[in-house]
Amino acid sequence: MRNTSTTNGARKVCEMMTNKMEDRKEVEKRRVARQLKQTAAERYADHQKDIGALLDLVGEELRFHAKMAAEEPEDWGFAGDAGRVCKGLKDILTSLLTSRYEWSGIETSRFIEDHLETMREER
Repeated sequence: MRNTSTTNGARKVCEMMTNKMEDRKEVEKRRVARQLKQTAAERYADHQKDIGALLDLVGEELRFHAKMAAEEPEDWGFAGDAGRVCKGLKDILTSLLTSRYEWSGIETSRFIEDHLETMREER
């Protein structure tokens, strides 16, 4: 799902918004106009691209966060931050798995925790 063009595109958007090169109302106006013309398939494709871009941004932020954590290995705040990110990702995965397999929340949670534990043992 991730690729170089997605990452470059995400960086361009960040730079654009950070530098305030575009009026926020104009961005919103274009977004709404585009979405009103979309089919469900087009909107789904947009969401897929957005997910890839968001995952790229999360990866970039986690790499930066890891560098900061390495500079302060005694600071438990970084571990807490990583725990919150992990919980958020688990929540997303729980939603996807529950829909796909019609599992209960407990079944899904156990599957995720078992999977993570197996992966930790393999490292």
